[in-house]
Amino acid sequence: MNDLCAEFFFAHIFCLLINFSEVFPIKQNNSKGNQINEKIDLARSAKVRLLGPDNEPLGITTYGNALNSAYERDLDLVLIAPTAEPPVCRIMDYGKYKFERDKREKEAKKKQQVIETKEVQLSCRIDTNDFNTKLNRARGFLEKGNKVRVVVRFKGRQMAHQEIGMDLLAKFQEGCADVGSADKKPNLEGRFLSVIILPLKQSSQSKKSKPKTEPKDSAPQISPETSAEEAKQEASPEE
Repeated sequence: MNDLCAEFFFAHIFCLLINFSEVFPIKQNNSKGNQINEKIDLARSAKVRLLGPDNEPLGITTYGNALNSAYERDLDLVLIAPTAEPPVCRIMDYGKYKFERDKREKEAKKKQQVIETKEVQLSCRIDTNDFNTKLNRARGFLEKGNKVRVVVRFKGRQMAHQEIGMDLLAKFQEGCADVGSADKKPNLEGRFLSVIILPLKQSSQSKKSKPKTEPKDSAPQISPETSAEEAKQEASPEE
């Protein structure tokens, strides 16, 4: 009796699970949201617009026929426009497509240059070695395309001698002149005197403006109203 009740209980649970899966189908999509092959949420008889591997139009057909056509070519059927009327599917090698897409995204991320603002702090009593060390560090930041914020902090009575900080920043900017330039004059905020140095663009370093030189022997300019005889007299040397 207990065994019969147990079999009936498990059979009832199994039926409930089947009905639940039919009412709420589980979609197995990839990370980019494309539905492929049997995971496409369409009825077999639903109409779809089919594209070939080279994006060539293959007409309107049923989802079942489109899936069979993809399998006959050992390829995948991918739903690329689910909201279109009718939905658009494409036959492709989805594994190869996904690999090339991820590769392009990685290359695009590598090419993207993230510009950061690095900070270098100086003191009014900094010695020469520390100054050169921080100057070289700032030059490295600028060569990588980052901004550098140079800060001089005044302590105690040093606020009465702000010219020391101005001289330090001027000397620092001079040491970075070939790789960066300040966008504005030094700014004083409380006890902090700072300046932001921007990296120089390579194009501006390579392009040098050349002054235009006029030719030494220039022909006389003759207006349209000048007669031919007057032009000869102007062009001929005086006797």
